[in-house]
Amino acid sequence: MTGVNDIRESFLSFFEKQGHTRRASAPLVPQNDPTLLFVNAGMVPFKNIFTGAETPFAPRATTSQKCVRAGGKHNDLDNVGYTARHHTFFEMLGNFSFGDYFKEQAIQYGWNLVTKEFGLDPKRLLVTVYAEDDEAAALWKKIAGLPDDRIIRIATSDNFWSMGDTGPCGPCSEIFYDHGDKIPGGPPGSPDEDGDRFIEIWNLVFMQFDQSADGSRISLPKPSIDTGMGLERIAAVLQGVHNNYEIDLFANLIKAEEDLYGAKAEGDHLASFRVIADHLRTSAFLIADGVLPSNEGRGYVLRRIMRRAMRHGHLLGARAPMMHRLTPALIGEMGKAYPELGRAKAAIESALEQEEGRFQRTLGRGLSLLEEATTGLGAGDALPGETAFRLYDTFGFPLDLTQDILRARGMSVDTDAFDAAMDVQREGSRSAGFTSGDAATDDIWFAVREKSGATKFGGYGATEGQGKLVAIAAGGALVDTLEPGAAELVFDATPFYAESGGQAGDHGEIAFEGGARFIVRDVQKRAGDVHVHVGELVSGSAKLGAVAKLHVDAVRRKAVMANHSATHLLHAALRNVLGEHVTQKGSLVEADRLRFDFSHGAPVTAAQLEAIEDQVNAVIRQNAAAEIKVTTPEKAIEAGALALFGEKYGDEVRVLSMGKGEGKAYSVELCGGIHVERTGDIAVFVITSEGGVSAGVRRIEAATGAEALAYLKGRARIAEDLAESLKVPLKDVPRKVSALADERRALEKDLAEAKRKLAMGGGGSAPTGPEVVNGVNLIARVAEGVGGKDLRALVDEAKAKIGSGVVAFVGVADGKAGVAIGVTADLTSKFSAVDLVKVAAAALGGQGGGGRPDMAQAGGPDASKADEAIAAVKAALAG
Repeated sequence: MTGVNDIRESFLSFFEKQGHTRRASAPLVPQNDPTLLFVNAGMVPFKNIFTGAETPFAPRATTSQKCVRAGGKHNDLDNVGYTARHHTFFEMLGNFSFGDYFKEQAIQYGWNLVTKEFGLDPKRLLVTVYAEDDEAAALWKKIAGLPDDRIIRIATSDNFWSMGDTGPCGPCSEIFYDHGDKIPGGPPGSPDEDGDRFIEIWNLVFMQFDQSADGSRISLPKPSIDTGMGLERIAAVLQGVHNNYEIDLFANLIKAEEDLYGAKAEGDHLASFRVIADHLRTSAFLIADGVLPSNEGRGYVLRRIMRRAMRHGHLLGARAPMMHRLTPALIGEMGKAYPELGRAKAAIESALEQEEGRFQRTLGRGLSLLEEATTGLGAGDALPGETAFRLYDTFGFPLDLTQDILRARGMSVDTDAFDAAMDVQREGSRSAGFTSGDAATDDIWFAVREKSGATKFGGYGATEGQGKLVAIAAGGALVDTLEPGAAELVFDATPFYAESGGQAGDHGEIAFEGGARFIVRDVQKRAGDVHVHVGELVSGSAKLGAVAKLHVDAVRRKAVMANHSATHLLHAALRNVLGEHVTQKGSLVEADRLRFDFSHGAPVTAAQLEAIEDQVNAVIRQNAAAEIKVTTPEKAIEAGALALFGEKYGDEVRVLSMGKGEGKAYSVELCGGIHVERTGDIAVFVITSEGGVSAGVRRIEAATGAEALAYLKGRARIAEDLAESLKVPLKDVPRKVSALADERRALEKDLAEAKRKLAMGGGGSAPTGPEVVNGVNLIARVAEGVGGKDLRALVDEAKAKIGSGVVAFVGVADGKAGVAIGVTADLTSKFSAVDLVKVAAAALGGQGGGGRPDMAQAGGPDASKADEAIAAVKAALAG
C-alpha cells in the first residue's frame, strides 16, 4: 500500500524531473493577501506572480501546500467528521507554469502522473472541460485517447475559474475517478452528480484571459497553469478506500486516539474520533505558523476548531486536558515533511493543554444552560439566537459548537438573532482607527519593484550612503517631482533599515545634490524588498533620477540595535527559565524601549523575572562578539538556530549567535535585523513590566543602556524619598513598611469592630432592642461607615439575637449605600428577604437585588436616602 508520505514525495519528485522548482509550503497565514484568513488553495502563495505584480522566481514550480478552510466563504467545519472527504486542514499538491508551458503539456503531465506514476486504470477515469473549450477537449482525446462520452462538457462556472471580478481567469479541466457501481452517484453534469461514485482528484486551471470590469476578456500575453490535487483524496484512491479517514495517516492518528481515550472508533463514537483527528492537524499547524486561540480573527477560528475537537473528546470521556498528548503521534506522521511541527512541539502542546483546561472549566456550566434552554424544544425547532450568543459570550461556546451539539437532536440555531447580538457587541467595542488615506498602495510599490528592482540595502555596516531616486509617491500616487511636504521615496540603494521583524525603521536625513533636504521619520518595506522612506521635504525640490546622500541617525540606530539584540537574549532566557514551550508572538523594538510577547500560560513570578534578568545581564557582561552567518534556512535550523513560527524566510538567511552558553552559543536565531557588535554594547538590561496580552500570551517590556539606567535611578530616588519620609535608613525601609502595614491592619480591624458595635446598638444612646411592626420584631438600622461586604455579618449576628423577626441594615460608605435584609426561618413563608431588599434598593435609587428568602442584599447610588430605605422596609412589613 502506498502511504501518504510516499504519495507526496512521488508527486513532487515527478514534477522536479520535469523541470519544476520544488518549493516548501508557505505558512498558513497569507504573506501576500490580507483579504484571506488562511491560505486555502495551492496557488495563493503565487497570486502576485499570476497577476503580474511579482517576477516569477522560476518558470515552473511544484509544491505540497498546507491549506485551511474553516471560516468565511470556504467553511467546511460543519461537515467535518460526518462526511467522507471534508477537512478543515488538507494538503494541495500542485504544479505551476508561470507563462512557460500551457494546456498540452499540463494535460500530458497530469495524465502521465495518474496513469503511469500512480498506476490508476485509465478505464476508471473521465474528465470534464469547460463547454466552450474545444482545445482542451481535443487535447484529452489526443493525449489520453478518451472517447467523447468520457470528456464531459460543463457549461457552468464550476469549470471556469477567476481570481475575482476582474483579473486573470480561464477555463478548468478536471479528472474524476470512478469508484464503481457499488457506490451510488452519477458522473459530473448528471442529475446524480452529488453521489460519491465519481470523485474529482485533479483540477487544471488554464489561466489564459484577463477580465475587465465590463466583463470583456482579452488573451493574456503569457498564459499560465495552476493545478491542484488533494493529497488526502488521491491517497484514498491509491489505498483502495472510499473514505479519506481510512487512509494510513488518519488510521494511525485514530489508533493513537483510541489508546488515549480508551474507546473504540465505531458506532456513535466514530464521528468524534474523526473530528479530533482532523482538528488536531489544523490546530497544530496553525499554532506552528504563529496563530494562538483568541476571540477575534484567525485566533477565533482556531479556538472554534480546538473547542469543537475538545467537546468531542468530552463525549469520549475526557474530563481533563488530553488532546495535547496526541501531538507526538501527529509529528510522527507528518513531522518529516513539515519540520516546523517538531520545532513547535512544546508550543503546540502548551496551547492545546491550556485551551482544553479553560474549556473544561466552562463546559459543564455551558451545557447546563443549553439543556435548560432546550427544554420544551423538539426536532426541527431553533434555539433562540440570544441564548446561543450568551453561550458564546459567557462560556466560550463558538456558534459552530452549539450547532454541532444541537445537530444530533435535530435542532438548529436562530443565526439571524445570533448575528444581531454579535453586531451589537462589536459596535459597542469598536474603537476608532486612523488611516491617512495618503499612503501609496501595494499595487504602486509592486509596479516600482517591477521597474526598478529591489532596493540594495547597505546598512548592516554603515549609517551613510548614496542612492539614486527611483520613485516618488505623494498623495497616494506616483509623481515625477518631489515638492515640499509629505512624501514617500525609493532609492536604488540605501543604508536606512526598513521596519521588519519588530525592529523600527531608521530615522535620519537625505540631502540632494541640488540642496533639497528630506527628513526621514520612518522606513517601511513594501512589495517584499522595496525600502520606502517616509517623511517630509523641508526645503528645495528634486526630480526622479536625482542623486542624494543618505544619513541615518546613528545615535538612535545604536539604541535600537541594543534593544533588538536584547530581545534575542531575552527570548533565550525565557526558554531557559520557563521552558521550551515559550515562543515569540510579537515584538516591538524602538530606541527607548523593547516589548516582547511570548507564549506562556501563567504570570511570570518575581523570582522568575529576576532569574531572566540575571541571565541576560550575565551574557551582556561576557562582552562576547555577536556573530553573523549567512546560510540557507534549512541548514540554519539543522544547526540549532531558532526560527520564528509563521515567519517566511528567503533562500538565504542571516543567523545571529550571541553569548556563551553550556557548550554552545547562548542565543542562536534567524534574524535579518541590525545588531550590536558585542553583547557589552547593550550595557545593561532591566525588565520594566510583565503582564498578560491574551489567553496564553504574556508581554514583557524592558529597557537597555541609558534608558535602563534612568529607570533604575528613578526607582532608587523613590526608595530614598520613602526612607526620608519614614525617618529610617534605606536598608530598613522594607521592615518599616511591613510594620506600618501590620499596624494599619490592626487599626482597620479595631475600627470595623467599633462600627459593628455601634451598628448593633452598643455605642451609647442607640436603641438595643427591636421594635414591633405589624406583630413582627424588626431591627432596622443605618450603619455609618460600613461597606456592603460587612453588612451580612451584622445581619447574621442580629438574627441570632432577635430569635424571630426581620433584620435590615443600610450601610453607608463613600457616598454609596448597601442594604442587607435577613428573615428568620419561621417567617420566610410570610416575608421574603428578596422582596424586602428590592423595596429598600428602590428607595436608594437602585434596582434589583438578590439572595434567598432568609437573606438578600442590594445596593443603591444615593446614600442620602438611607433613612427612606428603612422606612420603605417598615412600610412593606406593615402591609
